Amino acid sequence: MAEPSKQARYYVVFFDIDYPSIPAAIADAPAALMAHKQRAQAWQEQGKLVMAGAFQDTPEGRLNSMAVLTSREAAEDFAAGDPFVLSGKVLRWQVREWNNMLA
Repeated sequence: MAEPSKQARYYVVFFDIDYPSIPAAIADAPAALMAHKQRAQAWQEQGKLVMAGAFQDTPEGRLNSMAVLTSREAAEDFAAGDPFVLSGKVLRWQVREWNNMLA
């Protein structure tokens, strides 16, 4: 019997942000949103960030977003230095390990 292949592991950061929607965040904090996007692009160019984005629905009445990173350390650093975290607009964030079954 063949040994199972080692699956690629990623780390997902989930953010609960104190805005009811993306347009509300844009209206209230355009500079923070720009810094957030520029930082994400830089991390992706460095190969640490796989993808990131906000969920379109807001069933809890607040904005939720996530980012997929290549290591736990990168995920924790990404979250801790996020402009919305630094400005106090993130109510909570968490890092969870995720296995990519297609890798």
